[in-house]
Amino acid sequence: MKAIIPVAGTGAKLRPHTYTQPKALMPLAGKTVLDFIIDRLAGIGIDEFIFIIGYLGEKIQEHVSQVYPELKCHYLYQSERQGTGPAIALAKEIVGDSEVFIMMGDTICDFDAHEVVNSPCSMVAIQKVDDPRGFGVAEINENYFVTNLVEKPKIPMSNNALVGLYKIRETVLLFDCLTHIIDEKITTEEQFQLTDALQCMVKKGAQIKAFKVKHWYDCGRKETLLETNALLLKKMGNNIHPTAVVENSIIIPPVSIGAESKLVNSIVGPHSSIGANTKIEQSVMRDCIIGSFSNLFEVVLDNSLIGNDASVKGLSRTLNIGDNTEIDFG
Repeated sequence: MKAIIPVAGTGAKLRPHTYTQPKALMPLAGKTVLDFIIDRLAGIGIDEFIFIIGYLGEKIQEHVSQVYPELKCHYLYQSERQGTGPAIALAKEIVGDSEVFIMMGDTICDFDAHEVVNSPCSMVAIQKVDDPRGFGVAEINENYFVTNLVEKPKIPMSNNALVGLYKIRETVLLFDCLTHIIDEKITTEEQFQLTDALQCMVKKGAQIKAFKVKHWYDCGRKETLLETNALLLKKMGNNIHPTAVVENSIIIPPVSIGAESKLVNSIVGPHSSIGANTKIEQSVMRDCIIGSFSNLFEVVLDNSLIGNDASVKGLSRTLNIGDNTEIDFG
């Protein structure tokens, strides 16, 4: 089985951070969003990955090659962002007739991966949401088999939102349906959607079963990224790298502190993640994500997202600061 991970999006809702980092490489509880996805799939034996890259794609390739050198990886460039359909279609020749696991590059969720992989039929992940109009939506029967799939319906007939996780057995049919929706210009909001190709498969007789995920973590916006960081830290507990230095400081768990980072005369936590080689001095922070190689001095932060190589001195407020930024409130 191979895995396809589309990571070509620009991450507009996470700017200014995604001007310099792909959304999939945003830090989260001591890892990146992409690390959580790869770790889950590699943990069930998948060792061949197809990454659909675009904006800042070279950073995706560099990160994966450094952190996961043991994996067999392919990188396919999506030059025009026309939707998830054409992104998946790029992988046709590499996938062939192998079963495939598709996981969107901003999807982190808890599910029984072994059960999904060993299922005798194709599967899609769902979770009930209050307002499904912004999602792909699945209608299912009493046995959880999909009867209809619609992308961003104006009048939803179900509140079962597609999470962005799919296991497909009939891959030849999938790629035939992707070709069909592109050739026939079947779009939703001017984009070719994977959901429409899956609906084509259902119409042609493919049995696709839905399964509920236990948790679905939202990594799409600053506020929800911070909430996800807190939830994952609660689940994983403290993660302080052995090379991190803590001098005359108080750690309120759960926190994650990266390699070679240094805390001096500070209070950090709860629910804070600090990248590698970052120095925090005479500061107080909680519910924050701080990037690598940053310097913070005499700051009080709450619910803040600070990028890599940032320097912040002397303030007390909530911040959303991108990479390579220097701010002195002194």
